[in-house]
Amino acid sequence: MQEAYIDGGRWSLVKKRRSPNFNLFQKQEELDQIMIPASSSRFAPLRISRIRSPARTHLCFRAFSAVTMTDPNDAGMDAVQRRLMFEDECILVDENDRVVGHDTKYNCHLMEKIEAENLLHRAFSVFLFNSKFELLLQQRSKTKVTFPLVWTNTCCSHPLYRESELIEENVLGVRNAAQRKLLDELGIVAQDVPVDEFTALGRMLYKAPSDGKWGEHELDYLLFIVRDVKVQPNPDEVADIKYVSREELKELVKKADAGDEAVKLSPWFRLVVDNFLMKWWDHVEKGTLIEAADMKTIHKL
Repeated sequence: MQEAYIDGGRWSLVKKRRSPNFNLFQKQEELDQIMIPASSSRFAPLRISRIRSPARTHLCFRAFSAVTMTDPNDAGMDAVQRRLMFEDECILVDENDRVVGHDTKYNCHLMEKIEAENLLHRAFSVFLFNSKFELLLQQRSKTKVTFPLVWTNTCCSHPLYRESELIEENVLGVRNAAQRKLLDELGIVAQDVPVDEFTALGRMLYKAPSDGKWGEHELDYLLFIVRDVKVQPNPDEVADIKYVSREELKELVKKADAGDEAVKLSPWFRLVVDNFLMKWWDHVEKGTLIEAADMKTIHKL
């Protein structure tokens, strides 16, 4: 590591580690060496990233909290989840779903930051039905940082701050992210879930604490798809899976309401069940999902 003095301040010249997400950048070599602030009592190094859109190129600067990244309470975090928490960059939006920036998955799920800075990030929830019109559910892995071992819809995650997942036309960025995560979490190959087969039915905004430290504050896109697929769950992400009929789901909800410890439901899934799912299930069975779509409204639940 080399040090330099610029405008009276001490900076360090470091070699940036290669990342699988370099498709974010206009030119990879531009980020091979970057100047970052040396040790500071307030901030960890400054990250510089370049994001392209069809209209223009954005150069984005953002500082990370040194306290956040060195919290001793995170020492026991699963290695896979830790990598995702610090490497994945979520899309920050306002309550009208306009992109306002980006931040790490870690920061976006800290209730302290959610409450203090009103961090709101874009998310999606996939509901995949087979040809029998049964819904595929997953139980989240015990190593998940937020809501471990709860049952939820097929796949729940975030589009990332990268060119392919920032495309807003026809919700293509979110669809691309959904296809990516179905492979990551459930081993469902892209050919089995073409992006144009997802029907975006709506958006909802919600906040839900997981424990004293972690939680969710999401603007969630609700994506439905009817496909017969081969599922190979990733144990780092998924503890169990099951297909359920409408009646079987109602029984699960009853068990959860009765306090059955083996049947805990994620808060976002429960919001969809209570507000939308049963009427949308009718459209799944009739093949009329597009008639139920309302992407103009953001439901604040």
